[in-house]
Amino acid sequence: LSSCSGLTHESHRKDVEQVYLRCSEGSIEWMYPTGALIVNLRPNISPASYKHLTVCIKPFKDSAGANIYLEKTGELKLLVRDGDRSPSRVYCFGYDQGGLFVEATPQQDISRKITGFQYELMSKGIAADLHTASAPCRPCSDTEVLLAVCTSDFVIRGSIQNVTNEAEEQESIIHVGVNKLYRQKSKVFQLTGESGNWRGQIKTLLECGVKPGDGDFLFTGRMHFGEARLGCAPRFKDFQRMYKEAKDKGLNPCEIGPD
Repeated sequence: LSSCSGLTHESHRKDVEQVYLRCSEGSIEWMYPTGALIVNLRPNISPASYKHLTVCIKPFKDSAGANIYLEKTGELKLLVRDGDRSPSRVYCFGYDQGGLFVEATPQQDISRKITGFQYELMSKGIAADLHTASAPCRPCSDTEVLLAVCTSDFVIRGSIQNVTNEAEEQESIIHVGVNKLYRQKSKVFQLTGESGNWRGQIKTLLECGVKPGDGDFLFTGRMHFGEARLGCAPRFKDFQRMYKEAKDKGLNPCEIGPD
C-alpha cells in the first residue's frame, strides 16, 4: 500500500462533492467548509481485501467547521462533532461499516474555519493490537513476544529514562534510552547530543501505570499516526531466555541479530 498526504479541498458552494483517495494513509484539509464532502477511500488493493481493513481517523487539534459522520446506504452515524476538543482522540471503524461524510456546520464567519484529519487504513489484526479494549496492559506471553519481534514496526533494546504522564490525553510517554536498535520503520529513535546516544519516545495508555525502572527491556510496537505505540515489552533477560528456548527447539518464528 502506498501513502500520501496533503490533499487540500476548497469549496465555496453549498453542495456535496466526492473525493477519492487511493492511499493507505494521509490527511485531508478542507478550507472554509460549506456544503458537504463524501470521502471515498479506495486503496490500491484487491476489493476482496476491503473487508479485512480498519479505518482510523484522527482530527487535527484545531479542526473546526464541520461534523464528520460514518455513512452507509444513506444512514449517518456521528463520529466527530464540530468543536469536540478531545485531544488526540482516534476514531476507528471497519471499512465495510461505511464511508466518511463530512458536513459543514452553519457559520457566521467561515473565513477562519478549517476542517482536517489524518487517516490510516490497516489490517484488522494490526488495529486490534493497537485498540485491544479487553486487556491493553496485559503482559505478553512468550509466543506473543517472539511474534512481536518479527512483525513490529520497531524492535529495540533499551532502558526507561523517564515517564511523562498526560492525564488529559490518558497517555504515558516513555522516554527510552536505546542500547541496540534492531529495527524501526520510521525515525522515531535518533542519535541525540554530543554523547552519541540514541533516544526516542514510546506512548502507551496511562492506565498501564508504566514507571521508570532499572535494567533493559525489549521494546516492540507499531507506528500509529506518526507515533510509536507500545506493544510487548518484556525485560531483556526474559526475552533472551524465551528466544534461546525457542531457537533450541527450532520454534522461533524469525531470527534476530546477536545481542
